[in-house]
Amino acid sequence: MTRPTVFLLRMLGFLVAIGVVVALLASTLLAAFAANPLLNSLISLVAVIGIGWNLRQVLRLSPEVAWLETFQRQRGRLSAAPAPRLLAPMARMLAARVNERGEAAAERFTLSPQASRALLDTIASRLDESRELSRYMVGLLIFLGLLGTFWGLLLTVGAVSDVIASMSVGTGDINALFEQLKGGLAKPLRGMGTAFSASMLGLSGSLVLGFLDLTAGQAQNRFYNELEEWLAGLTRLSSGVLGGDGEGGGSVPVYVQALLEQTAENMENLQRTLMRGEDDRRDGTHAILALSEKLAQLADTMRANQQLMLKLAESQASLAPALQRLGDKSGDDVARAHLRNIELYLQRLIAETEQGRSQSTAELRNEIKVLTKTIAAIAESDPR
Repeated sequence: MTRPTVFLLRMLGFLVAIGVVVALLASTLLAAFAANPLLNSLISLVAVIGIGWNLRQVLRLSPEVAWLETFQRQRGRLSAAPAPRLLAPMARMLAARVNERGEAAAERFTLSPQASRALLDTIASRLDESRELSRYMVGLLIFLGLLGTFWGLLLTVGAVSDVIASMSVGTGDINALFEQLKGGLAKPLRGMGTAFSASMLGLSGSLVLGFLDLTAGQAQNRFYNELEEWLAGLTRLSSGVLGGDGEGGGSVPVYVQALLEQTAENMENLQRTLMRGEDDRRDGTHAILALSEKLAQLADTMRANQQLMLKLAESQASLAPALQRLGDKSGDDVARAHLRNIELYLQRLIAETEQGRSQSTAELRNEIKVLTKTIAAIAESDPR
């Protein structure tokens, strides 16, 4: 989505240029403004309100663009984003879908052609409604300028009639008559000043607001066109089997369309369930292979322990005569020490053998538990 910053900078640049022109013509504009301060203040106030409104129309597009970018890229953070105003119907539709079917539904968010068209029509009507006030202000400035013009003309006509009625040529003094005429023309000139100043301010303000309204309209049209292009990618078209797309074809009933969409979504859910079951089955196979390796290692360990016990038994058998001879010499302390050492070694060997057997049995028991849970999970996720 395109940010409305470009259009906002264009409007600000135009306002800066207008400010420079006003600064250069400050003395002339102040003199024209003083012709009728009340009406000219009203025209200036309407122009300022119109400028602020047009700037607001462009600024309000920034949250909408930010919400759309969040929806397109990071839908998991959509709840933390501020709620949009122009896109409020879409936001409510997505929120209802997420609450009903979970976060996974938001990742596969699609629209029917009717829903997409309805959303676009709603957003277009809201954009047009927001621009109606700006257009009204442009016309209002022109109207106020014309009002000032007619007001000034009325003042001028009334002042001229008063001057003519007050003129007297009975004395025959040309200089006095000229001075009287010059003093009487001050009021008509003030009326003409009111007319021309109001017309100038009204037309100038309408010119400024017209450019700002045009720029705001371009920003809104850019936003609407990009939104329409994006929604076109989310729109799922029907195959046209049940409803004719050509001339004379009837439209698909609403309940049939809803049934087809629900069936398609159920098929997608079934496909995802089968894929998850296949993944679980693959994990179970890996677990069985790992258990087989553990059992093989346990068998090797038990085989090694058995060979060690055989060797120990053979060693005991070969040492039996010597032990007997040593036992006959009851007074030999060295032989007794050897016997005690041999007994300690045997006890330690037996303890280590029992500990290894217990550890191997515990590992085997844990592996069998893991295998049992995996097989149970596969049986529960199997759709058959």
